[in-house]
Amino acid sequence: MRSLRLLVLAVSLLAFSHTYAQVGNDMDDESKLMPKQNRLTSSSVDSMVRKTRRVTVTTHGDKKYQDSKLRKKYLAMLFDGGNTSFSNDLKVQFAKDVLDKDKPGILDFHAAGWVAEVQTIFTVNGKDQPVILFMALEPDHLGYKWVISNVYSDIFSTYFKRDTTKIGQFLHPMSHELDFMNLRKAFMTVDSVAQFASKHFVPDYLTLFLYEVKKGTMKFRYVNDVKFHFFQIPGWYFELADFNRPRVQYWLADLEPC
Repeated sequence: MRSLRLLVLAVSLLAFSHTYAQVGNDMDDESKLMPKQNRLTSSSVDSMVRKTRRVTVTTHGDKKYQDSKLRKKYLAMLFDGGNTSFSNDLKVQFAKDVLDKDKPGILDFHAAGWVAEVQTIFTVNGKDQPVILFMALEPDHLGYKWVISNVYSDIFSTYFKRDTTKIGQFLHPMSHELDFMNLRKAFMTVDSVAQFASKHFVPDYLTLFLYEVKKGTMKFRYVNDVKFHFFQIPGWYFELADFNRPRVQYWLADLEPC
């Protein structure tokens, strides 16, 4: 699939609305470090374009909030001029979809269709291991909160490797006649116990992750990187990531037509 590198500006596409998250108990001190508005879509992004003044786009009372002319003006700035891997036709089609008068492409902060991918480092048995946490917004009382919706790590995937192309160990279809006494053989070899699970079985990595953390086997160290995946614009997928370039730092989007 062809891809686009986009410099993300809130005034053109990412017009998120207000959001308030509850932070309680021992996390109260950390809440003071959080920006009042979405950092990606207001303060930091606009400073890269106009350093002399700030454009607020997250307030419904603003006359320029989601203004079509303003969005069209800034849309051209989304495209990374250094990337020649995409055609002008793709740019035009993206602009057409995003700026459609009847159904403009506006992201909804509170809706489904976007997740945060948080790349972290955990200590597992004394060794640093990368663990990816997929975070999603979830309604909570009168507001919203971030929750861990899924987890991935190679340390879990190795537990469930099995060759499905050959016949391995199995329980005889008449095992019930023996009151499943042959289960003893199934659990004799730990490495082959997964062969007795259903072929449709899918590992629940989040359950394993929470179990290992609660058991004390896994200990959190730090966040290594953060990126965001968006599926809210019909026919398009894009990923937001933080890129360090000479003398400037960008939030870029890798955009792909579905």
